[in-house]
Amino acid sequence: QVQLVESGGGLVQAGGSLRLSCAASRRTFNSDAMGWFRQAPGKEREFVAKITWSSGSTSYAHAVKGRFTVSRDNAKNTVYLRMNSLTPEDTAVYYCAAGRWPGITTSQYDYWGQGTQVTVSS
Repeated sequence: QVQLVESGGGLVQAGGSLRLSCAASRRTFNSDAMGWFRQAPGKEREFVAKITWSSGSTSYAHAVKGRFTVSRDNAKNTVYLRMNSLTPEDTAVYYCAAGRWPGITTSQYDYWGQGTQVTVSS
C-alpha cells in the first residue's frame, strides 16, 4: 500500500502561481509512476502531468504545457507540481496518483491522494 497526501492548494488570482506537493508513504516498483490529475465541477477527472521516480521523465497535458512543471525529490518521497500563469480554467481539485506505468488515464493508477482544491479567481 502507498499513501499519498497532497498539499499546497488554495485561492489565487489569475496570472498567479501555486506549488502543490504530494508526499508518498513509500516508493515501490509498483508505484514508480506519479501522476497529477484534476477534476473540475461537473467534469471528468483529467490528466495533468506525470513523472517517474526512477528516471524523472515527464509528460504534460496540452492545456498545461509550458505553464506547469512536475518534479520529484526522491529523498523526501515527494512530487511537486509548480503551476504558473494560472487561469480560472485551472480551477479544480488536484489529485496525485501512483502506479506501475506512467499512463495518462485514471485506470492506470492504483493509489490516489485525497485531493487539494485550487481556485483561480478572475
